[in-house]
Amino acid sequence: MIRRYIHLPILLSLVLAACGGASTPLAGDPPAATEQAQASTRTPAEAGTALSPTQAAPTTVLPAWLSGPFVEVTSGQTLTAADFQGKVLLVETMAIWCTNCRQQQGEVRTLHERLGERDDLVSLVLDIDPNEDAAALKEYVAARGFVGWYAVAPAEVAAALAREYGPSLLNPPSVPMLIVDRTGEVHLLPYGAKSAEALAEALAPYL
Repeated sequence: MIRRYIHLPILLSLVLAACGGASTPLAGDPPAATEQAQASTRTPAEAGTALSPTQAAPTTVLPAWLSGPFVEVTSGQTLTAADFQGKVLLVETMAIWCTNCRQQQGEVRTLHERLGERDDLVSLVLDIDPNEDAAALKEYVAARGFVGWYAVAPAEVAAALAREYGPSLLNPPSVPMLIVDRTGEVHLLPYGAKSAEALAEALAPYL
């Protein structure tokens, strides 16, 4: 009789230990139970959970001044921000009377000849002289065989360029140029004439 009471505490401790370890799958558990226990510890990526719309990659946000609209003088097409989405833009401000601009646009033509036809690269040349119009700019482009999209910049666009990047953007002889990458970020290029080779090097990280 005394021997039975001595073993009772040992028996109770074994029962409690067995109950406490139920969360660990045992060798004899059915496969479904084992998979359920493992799934509870997976991350959303491991479990194949789809990303929510708020986790998607950000869309391109172009600078406001690229909203235009710009009338491309050669084709007569009206360009808006939608035409620039997903492209790398090489932008130059110029005037017809500017000989430095003429030299620079010759280098841009050479650049495009070397790179070949690309849908993801656009040269956008903006005439910022308020005394020049689309007809004169069209004649200027045709006479020299220049390439790219040429447009007369609306007054508000010229003002925005000066406000955002400094008044030198409205000084054509200093050959102002900038790159707008695929995400819409703007990268100012050094002032002064730039060779086709220098332009290709500047564009390479964004193409």
